[in-house]
Amino acid sequence: MKLTEIILLSISLAMDAFSVSVCKGLSMKRIDYKGGAITALSFGVFQAVMPLIGYFLGSQFASYITSFSHWVAFVLLGFIGGKMIYEAVHEDGEEEGGAEYKFDFKELIILSIATSIDALAVGIVFATEETNVALSVCLIGIITAILSFAGVIIGNKFGSKYEKKAEIAGGVVLVLIGVKLLLEGLGVF
Repeated sequence: MKLTEIILLSISLAMDAFSVSVCKGLSMKRIDYKGGAITALSFGVFQAVMPLIGYFLGSQFASYITSFSHWVAFVLLGFIGGKMIYEAVHEDGEEEGGAEYKFDFKELIILSIATSIDALAVGIVFATEETNVALSVCLIGIITAILSFAGVIIGNKFGSKYEKKAEIAGGVVLVLIGVKLLLEGLGVF
């Protein structure tokens, strides 16, 4: 693969992480730069590690991995999105200004896995083509981290104006990403 193709591939792989990062930013009343940086780092690391794992697994497992990855992403994103919607709708008499954002490491790991599963299949492609794997993995991780951090900031700017509606919208977006990945995996589009 040429450098231009690797960069475009990296940006494409980062789009799910970017969208989820926007959702994370939506749930913050005030921007949490540390939480945003950790989110970006987690998404970047997982997006970089998954193709590396896929590369080592090789093409012999391609049909097995791709046959269920869309279901895993759908279930994980659907669960997290549903949880966000539920929590936004069922907030009871909290103090003025609503709930404070709480960084949830377990949730972040689940989201990182869910958004990077498709990168595993890309790693299998790397095993079948002449690709500079080290460069590809580094670019995928760096581009994902940058776009994820930007997503948190963009989400926060939007979310601070609309609070509960924004959190519901963020949950809906996560569910829709899961549905999109499922439909793509099933060959619907």
